[in-house]
Amino acid sequence: MKRWLPGIGLLVALAGIGGGLWWDYQRFLAQPLAVSGEGQVLEVRPGSSIAVIAEELVARGVLTHPWQSWYLQAYARLQGLAPKLKTGEYALEPELTPRELLARIVAGKVIQYSLTVVEGWTFRQLRAALRAHPQLEQTLQDLGDEEVMARLGHPGLHPEGRFFPDTYRFPRGTRDLDFLQRAFATMQKKLDEVWARRAADLPLQSPDEVLILASIVEKETALPSERREIAGVFARRLQKNMPLQTDPSVIYGLGDGFDGNLRRQDLEADTPYNTYTRTGLPPTPIALPGAAALAAAVDPAPGDALYFVARGDGSGGHVFSRTLEEHNRAVRQYLHNRRAGEAGP
Repeated sequence: MKRWLPGIGLLVALAGIGGGLWWDYQRFLAQPLAVSGEGQVLEVRPGSSIAVIAEELVARGVLTHPWQSWYLQAYARLQGLAPKLKTGEYALEPELTPRELLARIVAGKVIQYSLTVVEGWTFRQLRAALRAHPQLEQTLQDLGDEEVMARLGHPGLHPEGRFFPDTYRFPRGTRDLDFLQRAFATMQKKLDEVWARRAADLPLQSPDEVLILASIVEKETALPSERREIAGVFARRLQKNMPLQTDPSVIYGLGDGFDGNLRRQDLEADTPYNTYTRTGLPPTPIALPGAAALAAAVDPAPGDALYFVARGDGSGGHVFSRTLEEHNRAVRQYLHNRRAGEAGP
């Protein structure tokens, strides 16, 4: 009962002064706050009372007179809103009324920031993006990848490919760990969905193998129209026990030793990720695959192509071939197109 007394006292005082102030009070609640330009940000800190919030709004000129602070406090207390204010950052926008502002704070509609996790990123690139985001609370920066996965509740699991590329929104102060947990759960959900609708003759034995193949498809092409075709080539190679011979996997295996130029000696140096020297899938994903690459991995396009090579004409597309002879011709054409492009007009 005591919490109502200040608000009741304010209202009685207003009524005692006269009906004119009552109407002024009502008009204040319905009129926009004094927010100009593109708006401001109000931070409600832990323990902040309605009085503290009102005083800050007066100090910043959003409430233009001290008596407006009394109105705001009276309204919050009479409506039972004062004990329900939630901490966080809130947008103060032109045309926002005092009623709307308090409703926003009570509902916890805090400002949302965003971070886009890009398809084809590696886990290293994802971690760099997390470290660079000023609104995320950094709790993992001194930990290795294995420790991060343990913190996520998945000790011993390789992190590559396990986080779904998307644009995520979150309030200031969200922990980097919580961000990763959300992206991990999203990837697991997407992976379970595509695995449930996989093609009957798919030469993959588990969702993890789908994730690995999808990551290769993601790195091999940026063209939506080609993803299923490329997945088809790799599926047929797996069925025939042919090496996948995919450069992105070799590059991933080189790690920091890759200088941007893939050489013949790199293709001949045996590593777990060298798909020229070893058959089957590499041991882990090599990047973060998006939804389209996941879908292509479980539903490869039918056909008889076993090879593909970039066109080299700037289109980003590939030439698909059934035989090694056809493929070699396509490779020669690729080299011709590339030289022509480098020579210029």
